[in-house]
Amino acid sequence: MDFIFHNLRLRELVAIVQENRRFYQDFVVFLAQEGYSSVLEFIQEQSDERAANTINRYLNRRADVKLYDGLLRPYSNSRAKWFFLAWLLRDAATQRLQPLLRTVPGDTPVERQTYLLNEIRKFVAPLFPQIESWEWPAISEVMLARLEGSRRALKGTLFEGLVRRNIENLIRVQELPLQVSDVQVKIDDETYDVQVTGTAGTLLIPVKTRETMGGGHSLLFTRDIYKSIMVAAEKGYICVPIVIAESWAGDLSELQSEIYIYIQANPNQVAAIEPLLAQKLSDELLPLLENISGG
Repeated sequence: MDFIFHNLRLRELVAIVQENRRFYQDFVVFLAQEGYSSVLEFIQEQSDERAANTINRYLNRRADVKLYDGLLRPYSNSRAKWFFLAWLLRDAATQRLQPLLRTVPGDTPVERQTYLLNEIRKFVAPLFPQIESWEWPAISEVMLARLEGSRRALKGTLFEGLVRRNIENLIRVQELPLQVSDVQVKIDDETYDVQVTGTAGTLLIPVKTRETMGGGHSLLFTRDIYKSIMVAAEKGYICVPIVIAESWAGDLSELQSEIYIYIQANPNQVAAIEPLLAQKLSDELLPLLENISGG
């Protein structure tokens, strides 16, 4: 097997960040219209009222440019500006700020976002007093880190959808009387990405992807798969994990799983993986699907 030495994820993310530069430039133009000569001048604004009004107008402003997520999908206009300002202020919009919105003053979502972002602006202003900290090279590094962090979850969702779509297609072609869940299912704190139900049983499918080899996280990755299988077996379900990893040394033969599907490939190679996935599902999963259908 030829391993991929280059960080394909980094190349893709850098390209997305460069696409997002236009969103930053649009913000600079907006600040100029508001009377600010630089992002730093806005960050260091001494008037609470003026800064808050500026943030509020920006959040309510319709932008013609797009902000893209880690899979090059555009955010909605309102979400894009909320995410962008959070990243600009070196914060995490979803993980840290979103829960705080329930506790801050404001009659509308935008008013609460305005209040919170302005408070964070005042906090970070003395931490980053240099103008370079607010220019594109520095902001692009922040954006790269944020997109890389969110991409993992997005990739998981992408492959979950890929597996679900291919199983649904296989069931349709084979005319099997099976139902496929539209969303993940949870059993005893274990999450299964796809559930297939028939008259003779239920099949649970966790979809696991990993780009790197070795390290402590590799052991956690393998242990997570083992636990998913054991919990499903204890509840009387059939569990078939689908593992997409460039290098993985897990051995599931000792566990209570009839089969597992392993695709030895880097998860960033989505176009190359889909036909392999479709073939493996047809060859290895179809007999199980026929069994639980009662046919």
